[in-house]
Amino acid sequence: MGIQRVRSYLEENYAENISLEQLATIAHLSPFHLLRTFRDQMSLPPHAYQIQIRIMHAKHMLRLGLSCIDTAMAVGFADQSHFTKHFKRIVGVPPGMYGNIRKK
Repeated sequence: MGIQRVRSYLEENYAENISLEQLATIAHLSPFHLLRTFRDQMSLPPHAYQIQIRIMHAKHMLRLGLSCIDTAMAVGFADQSHFTKHFKRIVGVPPGMYGNIRKK
C-alpha cells in the first residue's frame, strides 16, 4: 500500500524535486526499506521511475510542438542538457529529433 502511495505521488508531482526522505514519509517506511521495496516491486528505484514519468510527459509535449527547453523545464529537468541525456538514453533519439520525426 505504501509503494502505491509513493507511485501516485510521483506520478502527480513528477516535475518536482522529491527527496527519498519525503517518499519514505509518504510510504511510512525508512528510506532504505522504501528504496529496496520500491525497486523490488517496480524494477526501478523511485528516482529512475520519476525520470521515466518525466520522459513520458516530455514525449507528449514534444508531439504537441513545444520546444526542447520549454519541455525540459516543464517536466522538471534542471537544464536542457540533463533532459537531453535522459531522453536519448530512454527513447533512443535526442528530443529535438523526436519532435521533428513526430511532426512529419
